[in-house]
Order: sequence, then structure tokens, then C-alpha cells
Amino acid sequence: MKRRETILALLALGAAPIVAFAQQSSRVYQIGFLGPPLSIEPRFFDAFREGLQKLGYFEGKNIAIDYRGTTGVSGQALRDIASEVVARKVDVIVASVAEKALAARSVTSTIPIVIVNVPDPIEAGLVESLGRPGGNVTGLSRNTVELIGKTLGLLAEAVPHARLIGILSNPADPSQSHALVTIKQLADSRGLRLYVANATTATELEGAMAAMRKERVEALLVLQNGFFYINRTKIVELAQQYRLPSMGQDSEFADAGGLLAYSSDSVETYRIAATYVDRILRGAKPTDLPIQQPTKFEFAINVETAKTLGIKIPQSILVRADRVIE
Repeated sequence: MKRRETILALLALGAAPIVAFAQQSSRVYQIGFLGPPLSIEPRFFDAFREGLQKLGYFEGKNIAIDYRGTTGVSGQALRDIASEVVARKVDVIVASVAEKALAARSVTSTIPIVIVNVPDPIEAGLVESLGRPGGNVTGLSRNTVELIGKTLGLLAEAVPHARLIGILSNPADPSQSHALVTIKQLADSRGLRLYVANATTATELEGAMAAMRKERVEALLVLQNGFFYINRTKIVELAQQYRLPSMGQDSEFADAGGLLAYSSDSVETYRIAATYVDRILRGAKPTDLPIQQPTKFEFAINVETAKTLGIKIPQSILVRADRVIE
């Protein structure tokens, strides 16, 4: 049985006592949420809230959510925001990316932190292991090794003439240093060369893309990162301007006009994150809640972009797509 189906089955079996706990409690639980700006990406928060509602938690009744949406904020500024949330004496903090989770953990070692879609929480220094996280952090991560291997392999098959692959990386994301080591090993095994361009701001993003054009990069792989996700439309526009076949590690990258995307279901992950919050509110300790990784992925191809770039996607790739965008 697929992991998602297993989770849903367990929830169905235990729905009555779980909802009873939420409805019978006289407390109003305080939840801090460090996520993307709602004006840019509201779906994740909506999915999280829907997950809570299915478990009997409703804003204004038995929960209050202090949502802090940021993009392009890092370092001390991000820690200051996390400190403000901690000062509210929240019962649990939800963090959407590694940088925000690290900021939260830097200002509290006691308030439970639920991570969502962090690529490599071990490498980021957030947990000791997936099975026994240790400390005050638990939640859901991405299967980084599988994700990197698949994305690089699919990009190489779709654009077989490309020998110099550009990698768009965000050095502010602690998970990406390990990702770069992994992708370098995979590239070497395929006889591919890499050009790594870093970007943490919109200005740096434009500079990174221009540098790849100057270096005559032949295809682009965008590593999974919250900043890149928020700016995916800009990245795609620049890639098409420079006629770069591009691949993202979020399915929405292909919807924005990227050539390819391979990703887990981020929206569903936020719904599942609500179950972690529920268990913590009912007394579970983060160290006893294993980190969960996705087992289901989607491969998307934007054939309209392929036509624009003059690329003929091999049939062997097309037949493996879960979704074709025309």
C-alpha cells in the first residue's frame, strides 16, 4: 500500500478519538507558521488548514495561527521573525524550508518545530536521523538523492546533446551543499560537466542566468529551494530568453513554462504536516516522531516549451510522463 494510502487509512481508523480530543479541549492552541507570502503562494497554507480542520481544529475556536510569510529574508532578519513567533509562546512552529526551520531552532530548543519539504534535514543539521530526529524538530522532508538522480537523468535523456549542465543553487540553503556533491558524482558518471551559479536575491538570479549564458551552458537544472520556487516564473522567462532547456524539482516549474519537472506532491505534504501538529498537541514529543519522506513523484513535460525551444522530446521520455502540458 502506498504511504499516502496508509496514512489516510490510519487517520480513518483513528479519526473519532482524534477529532474528539480537538473538540473537547478547552484550550486555544497557538501555532506559529513560517512560510511563503500568502499573496504569492496561498495553496500550501490552505492545505495545512484543511488538514487541521479534518482533525477538528478550527481558527477562532480551538487554534490560532500566527502566519509569517517571507521570501528573500535570511540571517538575523529571519531569526528576528522567528523570535517574535517564539515570544508569542506558541505551542508548535511549522517551518516551510530549511532556512526558516534553522532560524526557529536557533531561538528555541523547547518549542516543537514541524518541518515541511526540507530537502535534507540531516545535512542541514536539523535532526540526528530520520528515524529518531532528536531535539525539537520533526516533520516531512524530500527524498533528495532520488530527486537529484531522477532530475539529472531525465534532463540528460530529454536533451541528449547537452554536455554542460548549469546548476542553479542557493548557498543560503544548507541542504544544497550536499545536493551539489551528489549531483557532481552523478554528472561524472554520465560524462557531463557542470557549471554552478549561485543566487540568493532577484538581482543575483539575473546575474546567475546571464553567467550561464556567457559560459554557454546547454541545459539548466534548478535545485529545489523556496526562493527559486517563488521566483520560478522569472527563472523560466530567463531560461527561455537564453534558449536554455530547463528542469525543476517542483511540479509547478513546468506549469510556469519550464521544459521538465520532477517532484513530490508539495500540497499534500502540507496536509500531512497537520497530523504532526495534532500529535504534538496531544502530547507526542518530536524526537519520537520519525521524519517522513515522499514515495510518490510526478514527472511533467511542457511540450509547448519544447516547441518554442525547437526541441524534440524523445518518445521514450514522453511515455514516462505523468503529465504532459500542451
